[in-house]
Amino acid sequence: MLKQYLLVLLAATLISIAAPLAAAQSSNDSPPNNQQSAPPDNGRWHHARPDPAQRTQELTKQLKLTSDQQAKVQDILQSEHSQMESLHQDSSLSQQDRHAKMMEIHKSTDAQIRALLDSTQQKKWDEMQAKREQWMKNRRPGPPDAGSAQQGPPPQQ
Repeated sequence: MLKQYLLVLLAATLISIAAPLAAAQSSNDSPPNNQQSAPPDNGRWHHARPDPAQRTQELTKQLKLTSDQQAKVQDILQSEHSQMESLHQDSSLSQQDRHAKMMEIHKSTDAQIRALLDSTQQKKWDEMQAKREQWMKNRRPGPPDAGSAQQGPPPQQ
């Protein structure tokens, strides 16, 4: 009798733990937001950005994009995403060349998006970019005399 009771209790515990996990996984129809890490790229882990649709939604909230702007921004971000994917798969480039090309793609994307914005949105965009650049600067090791900048999460853009 005690064995049956313990078995039932164990089964109920496992179900109570597994059910919410299964429900959360099955109810998540959107693709995973893999911002922390992505699969290894030539033995290195890299930081992945949210998908273009998700980034467009975030920018829509922050910049109050019109529906026309949203469509254009999403096209620009999709193009950037495709170019970055191709670049990650190109094993002929050195890490330094790959990084330089990634920076070019990112700069081009930023310029294209900024060109779509009105003056108020551009001001907010510039503030967001400045915060992002400051965060990037603080999280990368600099020269020994640069001081110790605190690392923290990226700013909410």
